[in-house]
Amino acid sequence: MKKFSTIVSILAVSLPLISTGALAAGGQATTAQAQAVASKTKCDFLPEAPDKHVVVKGDTLWGISSMFLKNPWCWPVVWGMNQEDIKNPHWIYPGQIVYFDRVNGRLRLGNPGGVPTVKLTPHSRVQGLGSNAIPAIPASMIEPFLSQPLILEDDDLATAPRIIATKEGRVNLGVNEQAYVRGELEGGTSFQVFRPGVPLRDPETKAVIAYEAVYLGTVKLSREGNDDSDVHTFNVVKSKEEMAVGDRLMPIPPSPILNYVPHPPAEEVDARVVAIYGGVASAGQNQIISINRGKNDGLNLGTVLTLYNYGRVIQDKTDANKSIKLPDEAIGDLFIFRTFNNISYGLIMQVKDIVKVGDAARSPR
Repeated sequence: MKKFSTIVSILAVSLPLISTGALAAGGQATTAQAQAVASKTKCDFLPEAPDKHVVVKGDTLWGISSMFLKNPWCWPVVWGMNQEDIKNPHWIYPGQIVYFDRVNGRLRLGNPGGVPTVKLTPHSRVQGLGSNAIPAIPASMIEPFLSQPLILEDDDLATAPRIIATKEGRVNLGVNEQAYVRGELEGGTSFQVFRPGVPLRDPETKAVIAYEAVYLGTVKLSREGNDDSDVHTFNVVKSKEEMAVGDRLMPIPPSPILNYVPHPPAEEVDARVVAIYGGVASAGQNQIISINRGKNDGLNLGTVLTLYNYGRVIQDKTDANKSIKLPDEAIGDLFIFRTFNNISYGLIMQVKDIVKVGDAARSPR
């Protein structure tokens, strides 16, 4: 099964320095000894885990961790990262070496030709942003979802500026054409244009919790309204689909940060799958789904949840046709990469069965 990843810390964490002697002992230690250390955090090592791995171009941290761990998302734990490190991840590069310290049940980062080293200054960080850095989860799979599609919550729809007319009364707008807009810009000059789309309903309450808007393109302000007229003039700079009168504007979000660190949620999460992107009935590995929990529930970038097929309710024919709910079955991992107030987008990382609307996504056990 294909492996995925995220970015690792450059080990600016408070861990004891490993001596050459300790490393030698580590090389002779057994996986069982490492397992005893890791079991305290439920981050078990694979019995066939290698002693080391040389990082090469094309690697991902999720993939590297899959060589060592039963649960690849556990790598921040076995790297010894604390919550502050998780919020401020760093980078690793091809040529560096990941060592399996079996004595301490840890993975450690080192450089070719030398003993792996560990920084002892947890608050001093050197951020590397070179183009050769190991990437986060595969950018090609999530880039379109980092700024679009749009999730509309609360009164987003009611307060969004809207296109009220086009130059010369054109029905549809394309690149380099003008749109006339009314509404509060709040200092913004670049906006996404969208059309209200499918309502997203909570599988539990059946209430509409958000709308998934259809992204149409981007526009840039060329002339702001004034005291004589509150109509703003915009130029279309990018068009995915044709725009028209009635379409709405939302500010372009800031450039996304791709250096996610996988971690379980800080609090217990019990979510349900709201929708599968594209409107299909089921999803598999590498596909995008939305769940009915978001920032308000403590989810943030890099949160990892376990996916479950939600047990169906059947009639127990052996007990007077009593209604019985079958157990939920764990089927894979979900990596959260974009959050809104009450809803989140996640990438299905590893899965052994199809995911359906209504299935569960919970804190890893």
